[in-house]
Amino acid sequence: MTERQSLGCGSANCACSGQMQIVPASINGIALHEPGEALDAETLRERAYSELLRQHAVFRGLLPVTHVLVAPELDAAERHVIEAMTDDEVRSPEPTDEECRRYYDTHKAHFIAGQALHVRHILFAVTPGVNVHALTQRAEAALLELARKDVPPGRFAQLAAELSNCPSSAEGGDLGWVSPEDCAPELANELFFQSDSRWGMGVHPRLVHTRFGLHIIEVLSRKKGTLPAYEEVADAIRQRLTHQSRATALRQYMRLLVGRARVEGIELEGADTPLVQ
Repeated sequence: MTERQSLGCGSANCACSGQMQIVPASINGIALHEPGEALDAETLRERAYSELLRQHAVFRGLLPVTHVLVAPELDAAERHVIEAMTDDEVRSPEPTDEECRRYYDTHKAHFIAGQALHVRHILFAVTPGVNVHALTQRAEAALLELARKDVPPGRFAQLAAELSNCPSSAEGGDLGWVSPEDCAPELANELFFQSDSRWGMGVHPRLVHTRFGLHIIEVLSRKKGTLPAYEEVADAIRQRLTHQSRATALRQYMRLLVGRARVEGIELEGADTPLVQ
């Protein structure tokens, strides 16, 4: 967030003592917002990166020099100039066929079409103010009970009705058939994409952590799906790796601009290493 500094005449008895003022964050002396304007961290970072790019474009003679105290808002033409500049300056390697094949071999589970699981779960939701340690202990105790070989057949549904914070608790925790696209990313990764994801039917041997909380998962049935040949997904893999390479190069490019600038009032990651070619 932006820095704050105390205002006042210096006397502890003065009414102005202890007042605070928001001091604008700045890039090379150009403020990112008006004095007294409060911005959230994400908006402030976006303005900082935009101003870094604008100043670099001015340095390169691509945009005119303007004498401003506060970072101006870019118009469409200026954004187009900056996009062209970054396209010219940011170089990222094209993925080779060998790299694409290696990605396919190590991520085959991500390409399986038609795979799905019939699952039920018990959700222990992590909400503001909840005692996470106590919640975890309660979830682990329930998991331990359900993992026993002599657990009664209806116990999972009973515990889901008693403990789960999901509306599916009314159905014994039954979520029906789900595919990777139907799940939160963390749950999809755990159920479909881990090396030990295909443990078979029954209760998952560990709690699954997602943005919603802790889950006890039971697999009731499975549709295996089919793995397409490499040639069928080669173009999609190449596009994905190209995008990843470009994103990495852009991050490094921005880190270099940060490292060359005088940045005040905001924390931005800088770098002093060459741009990845």
